Amino acid sequence: MVSDLAFHLASRGWEVGVITSRQRYDDPSAALARREVVRGVEVQRVWSTTFGRHFLPGRAVDYATFYLSALFAMMRERETTIVAMTDPPMMSVVAALASKRVVNWLQDLFPDVAVALGMRVPRVVRRIRDWSLRKAKANVVIGESMRAPKAVVIHNWADAALHPVDVEHHGFVIGYSGNLGRVHDVATIIGAMNRLRGENIQLVITGGGAKMDEVRAANLPNIRIEPYAPRERLSESLSAADAHLVTLLPAIEGMVVPSKFYGILAVARPVLYAGARDGELARLVREHDCGIAVESGDADGLAAAIRALAADRERARAMGRRGRALYEERFAPEIAFAAWEKVLGA
Repeated sequence: MVSDLAFHLASRGWEVGVITSRQRYDDPSAALARREVVRGVEVQRVWSTTFGRHFLPGRAVDYATFYLSALFAMMRERETTIVAMTDPPMMSVVAALASKRVVNWLQDLFPDVAVALGMRVPRVVRRIRDWSLRKAKANVVIGESMRAPKAVVIHNWADAALHPVDVEHHGFVIGYSGNLGRVHDVATIIGAMNRLRGENIQLVITGGGAKMDEVRAANLPNIRIEPYAPRERLSESLSAADAHLVTLLPAIEGMVVPSKFYGILAVARPVLYAGARDGELARLVREHDCGIAVESGDADGLAAAIRALAADRERARAMGRRGRALYEERFAPEIAFAAWEKVLGA
């Protein structure tokens, strides 16, 4: 998302820079350049420790050292509008300390998500977060149900190059692409696939995340796990499934919007959504008939929905076409870019 927006703005003549870390998401030891210019965007990679994402105390130290380095880097840009992301958490606070011109891009609401997942977070953390949001020029949220002061809704999008690809395979394939993390409902997925054992239906999970160990522990013969697909092969990877799963724990509704939803629409595949019945994505799926939504925990309902689409391929294809039309109408990149230019130019 950041790359797409930065490259778009640079192509339109905006002066754009990015402050980020020297770590890669999948390889904390990677040696990345401290500075480089990529497609007109000046990238500055600041120092931090490199313990990585899988050792929580070390990850906290990585965050702390990145916050400090990023603070000093942003302070050198005090007259520039800073767009602050939410990974790592609480970057809005660091940005508020560094600059008077901040737009927060809220991909999730922390610490609300942590509290909803049962973690104990001191109240002062939320108060400091709220102070930083009130101090901002604007807070861009990615869903209609996300709440923040000075909120502007700009939906996420999928790669502009994503398109449907005809991929031949046997049986009926369900896809799950991307992160399977703490906010996702893996139990309903495993329950449904357990009920579908012995049928000509397979789930292919392409990605990783904190809950992948639960999938492996289930040891189901109709679930296959693949590594993350490179961006240049994403159209083919997403199109290889006949339908795609999207899940979100009901407790997280209004705090996160799964971005994988937009890529599924872009390749014209139906959405199988497991989450809150009255959630934002569930409503979109039902209103536009671009898939089937079931309540979180309803493994029987999810299995039945998968069987229904497997038994009626034309219905599944029609849902996919309606999803693609919805994507072009409301969620295409150029729609979001125009909204961002308006916010940043105000």
